[in-house]
Amino acid sequence: MDENKIVVTGGSGMVGRSLKKIMPNAIYISSKDYNLTLEKDVARMYYELQPWCVVHLSAIVGGILDNINKPGKYFTDNVLMNTLLVDYARINNVERFIGILSTCIFPDSVEKYPMHEEDMHLGPPTQTNFSYGYAKRCLAVQIDAYNQQYNTKYQYITPCNLYGEFDKYGDNSHFIAALIKKIYNAKKNGEDKIVLFGDGTPLRQFMYSDDLSLVIKHCIDNGVYENFNVATEVVLSIKEMAEIAINACDASHLKIEFDTSFPNGQHRKDVSIDKLKSIIPNFKSIDLFTGIQKTLQYIIQNNIL
Repeated sequence: MDENKIVVTGGSGMVGRSLKKIMPNAIYISSKDYNLTLEKDVARMYYELQPWCVVHLSAIVGGILDNINKPGKYFTDNVLMNTLLVDYARINNVERFIGILSTCIFPDSVEKYPMHEEDMHLGPPTQTNFSYGYAKRCLAVQIDAYNQQYNTKYQYITPCNLYGEFDKYGDNSHFIAALIKKIYNAKKNGEDKIVLFGDGTPLRQFMYSDDLSLVIKHCIDNGVYENFNVATEVVLSIKEMAEIAINACDASHLKIEFDTSFPNGQHRKDVSIDKLKSIIPNFKSIDLFTGIQKTLQYIIQNNIL
């Protein structure tokens, strides 16, 4: 395996930076290098870098409110990026393409949980993430179609919600990053509570980004081409996660209040990892308490907040 010819899109993002810790010699690209929604830039990327493997992490992502307010952007930019990258991989005879999806691809609700890989098309994605969910689902459809028509060995991996040291901590953070920031600032400012959107009942799987990176590397190192979910086995409510985070951040004095004027988002979207465990029998994810502690320690050491 020539690591120098592995290209990782979204290389400056959370999973890209996690992956770089264990695959330091791969090529990590970001929007500063190529605009992957433009065909000319995608063509130039393949011509200049000549990869044998592409790990496609790059995506236009955001929170519930941003998804509701900018559905056109979330659909168009992601579909353009995904479509061009897969097609030019085929044109350039790239041996491996690994597309990283999201559990947002799954139906808003199903009769039985957790959801398995084959449940993807049982219904539309949730309305609060509709455009993004369909854009990511389109990538799965494209990869399956190319494997069928062109005999490629491309694959997609579908992780649950993620968090980690290299997350964004601005105005458009993922939930755990935003939660840690709220707790950290409330503690620093001597406040006695934090306020979260919704009512705290939605159920989620949240996984430390390093765990996904290890799975990606395992697939490359061991010639795994199957499509499968990656998640924790633990499913928690938003309220339970907030309570764990408060304890992990040593802020047990803080109370949690919920602002029900904001939407909850999808009630649950937990996925089965039976297939993952058949591929990597010893897979075990870092528990949420430990992962948040590690993330907070990094944030403090690097003066991020």
